[in-house]
Amino acid sequence: MIIHHDAEYDCLTLQVGERFDFSMHRDFHDACLGNRAASRSYIVDMGEVTGMDSSALGMLLLLREHAGAERADIRIVNAGSELRSTLRVAGFDKLFTMQ
Repeated sequence: MIIHHDAEYDCLTLQVGERFDFSMHRDFHDACLGNRAASRSYIVDMGEVTGMDSSALGMLLLLREHAGAERADIRIVNAGSELRSTLRVAGFDKLFTMQ
């Protein structure tokens, strides 16, 4: 996972690798939930993701809570059609902005 923080806009970008699953829980937690205050906005780039499990959905929900729940500005970008379908079935298209 590659992490970039744009200080000017206080936007944290998380570029997720090929697998978005429980194996990256610690890295994901440290990157966006650890000891840092919530950023103004988040971008979760899923352009390289080929597989995702239920713990990835849980991590996204934790990020949403950390970022302010209904007030959160989180965009999921570059998700392939299969991932988009999974996110829609789980109702995540109503919780996150999907581009």
